[in-house]
Amino acid sequence: MKIGIAQLNHVVGDLSGNAERILSAYRELVGRGAELVVTPELSLTGYPPRDLVFKSRFVPETLAALGGLHAEVGEVPLLVGYVDHHTGSVGKPFRNAVALLAAGRGIETRSKCLLPTYDVFDEARYFQPAEEVEPLEVGGRRIGVTICEDVWSEDFLPSKLYVKDPPGALAERGIDLLLNLSASPFHSGKPAERYSMLAFLARRIGCPVVYCNAVAGNDQLVFDGNSVALGADGGVLLQCEGFEEHLEVVDVAGGAGGEFVPADPMGELHGALVLGLRDYLHKCGFRSAVVGLSGGIDSALTAALAAEALGAGNVLGVTMPSQYSSAGSVDDSVALAAHLGIRCETVPIEGAFERLKASLAPLFEGRREDVTEENMQARVRGLILMSISNKLGHMLLSTGNKSELAVGYCTIYGDMCGGLAVISDLPKTSVYELSRWINREREIIPWSTIDKPPSAELRPDQRDQDTLPEYGLLDQILERYVERALSCSDIVAQGYDEETVRWVARRVDLNEWKRGQAAPGLRVTSKAFGAGRRIPIAQGFGG
Repeated sequence: MKIGIAQLNHVVGDLSGNAERILSAYRELVGRGAELVVTPELSLTGYPPRDLVFKSRFVPETLAALGGLHAEVGEVPLLVGYVDHHTGSVGKPFRNAVALLAAGRGIETRSKCLLPTYDVFDEARYFQPAEEVEPLEVGGRRIGVTICEDVWSEDFLPSKLYVKDPPGALAERGIDLLLNLSASPFHSGKPAERYSMLAFLARRIGCPVVYCNAVAGNDQLVFDGNSVALGADGGVLLQCEGFEEHLEVVDVAGGAGGEFVPADPMGELHGALVLGLRDYLHKCGFRSAVVGLSGGIDSALTAALAAEALGAGNVLGVTMPSQYSSAGSVDDSVALAAHLGIRCETVPIEGAFERLKASLAPLFEGRREDVTEENMQARVRGLILMSISNKLGHMLLSTGNKSELAVGYCTIYGDMCGGLAVISDLPKTSVYELSRWINREREIIPWSTIDKPPSAELRPDQRDQDTLPEYGLLDQILERYVERALSCSDIVAQGYDEETVRWVARRVDLNEWKRGQAAPGLRVTSKAFGAGRRIPIAQGFGG
């Protein structure tokens, strides 16, 4: 049987636009010989729709759009993900559903059985799970249809979360093929992990598996695509590229499969950040961005990603030197802009900073300069960048990394200003690694930027390591405290200095309030600050 895989980029809530994309893909795949076309999870509504489902017209208009699609498809069936009503008297109001559409055939539906409620997922807030799973008959074959989490029920979750096993139950009923409509968000290493799970599943149930994943950036989540078709032996029959739309036809009776080809980890990371940045701006109605260029590696990497995502002509770099800025930092910013082909403007802040200090001098009389004056410089820069954003219509990209955001080494209403925090889930060590990867063929980010000691340049001879542990050590502790949720004593038991560990943990805890006001960031690790991490701001647990 020839299955058409429509790896599509959906826009959450754009029902008519999503329907047009689905129909266009369907027609092309049918023209290429597909006997059944499959789209991603909630392909009609976009994933995740979150509380849009509670708007009074959202589900009725979704159903109307589904009916419109049904009227347009031919005899070749199409599987479409959508939100349906749950008509039972008890339970949640909606279902995460899939519809089988074909000319001359009534709409047949199946619903998601396993609803994830962990990390970034909150599906039990909206959806009623399917009570049972049943195959669909298509072209004389029995097809098992599952939705995303339904196939993650065996050995590949942190713990045993579910009692039901939808693929196993479908296999017991007798199926020739298992399909999975998915919107599985990316984090580093996820595509290879996903393949291992699917290969194990194919061998366990003894039939081919076709997995169709969304490819999109939706708010903080990036969906990487990487759709794949596997034979009953777990071998790869088809592997789609990640981070871009793909339409492919695969014959699941095509013989023995090949090997899974893993992507370069830095290439994956780069693809995720570029896709997430581009989609966030475009889906929010922006076409251009402004970036404050400090001469440091964080702003350089952010500008490089923006130029790749939006095109060099749609990125404005602004360097804002003060009396503490080194000539090298200004030169590096100018060199970066030249390498990227972006426009670069200079707006000095020394005059504005001195006038602000003079205005506050009567109130601050008798007090020495301290971090207050450092933050004033960052806030003057934030004011300039937001003014440019307002006047010229560019979205401001904030440039802080995960290490800084974790311990509060950033200025709220200053360098934290912006509409998107592009690298806020990228530890500082990964910032260096990705920057070197970008320079793998030629110098794009100046090597002098990569090689020099990091500094905020807000006071004479300042270095980040005057305040913070060395970044390699800091990132190791943060990975354990934030991503693995280990206690201080657990981390110390692994050989780390207790005073350093407790300092880092205290800084993380104290700065929840600051992160709560940060711009949304793109999730690329297994635990990002944002929707998947919900720590109280006002709390007293010290463990």
